[in-house]
Amino acid sequence: MSSTDAGTRTWLTEADCRLDAFRALVEQETDAADHPSAERVERDVPLYDSDRLRGLTATAEGRRTVQSELVRALLEGPGVVVLKGAFTDTSVVDRTSEAFDALIEEERASGSARGDHFAKPGANDRVWNALDKLAVRAPEVFADYYANDMLALIAEAWLGPAYQVTSQVNVVNPGGAAQSPHRDYHLGFLPQERAAAYPAHVHRLSPVLTLQGAVAHCDMPVESGPTLYLPHSQKYEPGYLAWRLPEFVEYFDAHHVQLPLDKGDAVFFNPALFHAAGHNRSTGIRRMANLLQISSAFGRAMETVDREAMTNALFPVLLRRKADGASEDWLRRVIAATAEGYAFPTDLDLDPPVDGLAPPSQADTVRRAVVEDWAPERLRQELRDGAKRRRG
Repeated sequence: MSSTDAGTRTWLTEADCRLDAFRALVEQETDAADHPSAERVERDVPLYDSDRLRGLTATAEGRRTVQSELVRALLEGPGVVVLKGAFTDTSVVDRTSEAFDALIEEERASGSARGDHFAKPGANDRVWNALDKLAVRAPEVFADYYANDMLALIAEAWLGPAYQVTSQVNVVNPGGAAQSPHRDYHLGFLPQERAAAYPAHVHRLSPVLTLQGAVAHCDMPVESGPTLYLPHSQKYEPGYLAWRLPEFVEYFDAHHVQLPLDKGDAVFFNPALFHAAGHNRSTGIRRMANLLQISSAFGRAMETVDREAMTNALFPVLLRRKADGASEDWLRRVIAATAEGYAFPTDLDLDPPVDGLAPPSQADTVRRAVVEDWAPERLRQELRDGAKRRRG
């Protein structure tokens, strides 16, 4: 349970973010008895031997038992688990790494920009939209890689069937600096004031819509900077408003844990867990991880809507009503019902988060067009270009 009486608050603000309450949560120890299928608990993180899990999940009842344990670990426990040896055949990982390296070299040669959500652009080697690039470039490799049973085991446990996989490759080169600590998608990608505009029950809902994961594509000793975690921090209800606050950043820097990984290991965690990629202090390790962001099938609207056509039709009305004295709130409400208010999903190659955690949404563009009195043809072209970027 959250330290802020989960279920009793309707709205959350920065004033609700109290370090003493946060510490009471994150300083509890992970009880190994709560994770009977794990090989051990190390620095409050349960480590599971994947071959043992394969044996335990050989029956439907055993599979459900293990999945229940994994869900409890991610939701009520430390919020992070390591699946040691998730890829027993590391040659599959090596072949995938070769394809990723070729993509990195091609994109570097083309000079295409690479934004990063929580580090300076260009600090790492990134491959956005790596899932579809790998599938098109090396379908045999893709099939062998994503046939992995451990990925499916935990994705189905957290999200149920019909989950959707996306992947971004991150390579932190020797000397690469650590990321800032953060929470992740969805609310973790919103600026502070926008996140605070969502009611508390959405703060509780957001983490169960996504499973974060990473597959180690090389051996990652601690000096190479594997991910930093703060176990149990996912249970702190106002955490989406707390992770930027200096006192919480300082606490994370002083108390995070870090575990070495072997090639083929996989880490999965609740996206509300405070975490950050570590500083690569090695002299020769290119730390490559395939970052998996697996999404619930339910994060979708019931109908498909041509919001571009709607927006173009409504824009002259918005301009006229603005000239007639319509209030900003009136305009905002019409835009909200017309344009797409969320920046994702998008093609992050063409639409990278260079100036923030997310590119502008369609509604952001329309609001700017109204404020700046664009000509309708300019907005029409901007919307067309934006749709191309999102479609790829």
